[in-house]
Amino acid sequence: MEEILSIQNLSKNYGKIKAVDDLSFTVEKGTVYGILGPNGSGKTTTLAVITGVLRPVSGSYQWFGNKPGKWERKKIGSLVEIPNFYPYLTLFRNMQIVARIKNVPEEDINRVLGITDLLRRKHSRFDTLSLGMKQRLALASVLLGDPEVLVLDEPANGLDPEGIAEVRKIIKSERAKGKTIIIASHILDEVEKVCTHVGILKWGKLIANGRVDELLTTDRIVVMSAQDNKKLKETLEKSGLLKNLKEEDDTITATILPKTDPGEINKYVTGKGFTLTRLEVKKPSLESQFLKLVR
Repeated sequence: MEEILSIQNLSKNYGKIKAVDDLSFTVEKGTVYGILGPNGSGKTTTLAVITGVLRPVSGSYQWFGNKPGKWERKKIGSLVEIPNFYPYLTLFRNMQIVARIKNVPEEDINRVLGITDLLRRKHSRFDTLSLGMKQRLALASVLLGDPEVLVLDEPANGLDPEGIAEVRKIIKSERAKGKTIIIASHILDEVEKVCTHVGILKWGKLIANGRVDELLTTDRIVVMSAQDNKKLKETLEKSGLLKNLKEEDDTITATILPKTDPGEINKYVTGKGFTLTRLEVKKPSLESQFLKLVR
């Protein structure tokens, strides 16, 4: 796949504090790459460096295989610093100012306000908006000019569940258009829902990197029960579908082997004359897996 962003041995200090420490990773075209980490792990600093807001102490990065220049930056829409909208101006007037700064046609304003579901409020003053609407207007300003890449720092920060869902919908919609999206976030559940890949930072260092479904997913656990759990356990031990079988609290728990479908388990035990009174598949929470990694 085509590399959109390549970071090599990037470091950034604030005095004696190393915010980013010898960081290297790549982002491929069409992916949604999430940068995760505790507070102070270097997420925002990393985004600020790759968008040209900050200069690194050492290391380098490339956009589209080139050293970042005017042409490359035109293809990137970023939301790293909170935009300075004028509270006494309407949404449309604020967006006109952004369009002139970005040198994009004003005709694009209605398109991005439509994407962010703000078109009906285009003549409302900015200071009449809810927090969620203000965040969507910030996203609209990023989408002006239809950039190929979106770089977003905590796009759902401070929003209520409805606002988070709205931002999630926009991100998924833009990815469906083939755009590459890089997100720094501490909302683990959202990362799992929208990101294809993830890099986890701790004290400025990359401690884990890969696909979300591989990196933040461990063994599936199945919980079962039948009228005779002892015989059920003995039968399942011969099935080749499970491992680590345990009988406890009137149930049997086991780890499902990677290539096993839960339906196969039910089919197997039914064929052996058992009727399951319980069959439940559990997956460790994303939060527990994340904490395990950062520790």
